[in-house]
Amino acid sequence: MNIALIIAGGSGSRMGQDIPKQFINVYDKPIIVYTLESFQKHPEIDAIEVVCIDGWHDVLWAYAKQFGIEKLKWVVSNGDTAQESIRNGLLGLRGQCNEDDIIIIHDGIRPMVDEFVLSDIIIKCKKYGNAVTALPYNEQIFVVDDEVSTTRYIPRETLRRVSTPQGYTYGKLIWAYEKAFAEQIGIQGGTYANTLMVELGERLFFAAGSEKNIKLTTKDDLELFKAYMKMERDNWLK
Repeated sequence: MNIALIIAGGSGSRMGQDIPKQFINVYDKPIIVYTLESFQKHPEIDAIEVVCIDGWHDVLWAYAKQFGIEKLKWVVSNGDTAQESIRNGLLGLRGQCNEDDIIIIHDGIRPMVDEFVLSDIIIKCKKYGNAVTALPYNEQIFVVDDEVSTTRYIPRETLRRVSTPQGYTYGKLIWAYEKAFAEQIGIQGGTYANTLMVELGERLFFAAGSEKNIKLTTKDDLELFKAYMKMERDNWLK
């Protein structure tokens, strides 16, 4: 099976709204539903699990019913950090899937994941055992020497921007998270599944990415998402 593990446990404090940002409505539809629809529509996604902020589980199930997200099978509670939320999701799948099933981890507030991106994640994960969405850097990257100057840069052709979705086999993920939490490796600060894997000595393999796959963290991100949505609607009308 190919199972989507959607992380939607954040409170959205940086968005400055009264509700979690994943439940903010854009054109009469919550952001989380846009995200879920991408996985619902993809023919190779068999099931969806959402790690959801406490107090919003019933709301999520209601939206799933309203918008026809039939692949949603499980909803579990979030942890205090992204890594704890991912671990909770993995534990929630114990007994529900096999070790070689592909788990596609994705941020609930990245609502514009393209079908070709998901397809390439699945292809690369089947081939290599994991796959992470990646894009090249188009800007020059300099290393800070002090607060106001630099004398060093990193050749941009040696860099990739990695985000979600990310695909791993369930057996590898369970092994990694049990080891990481037991030994306190790769679970601090802003770490995620990809950085945890590298901390444990795993090699990651790149898959296709998309510039539209933005993470909605601030109000400016929300306005950009709305602009993308309007652009797509206009293109459809033509």
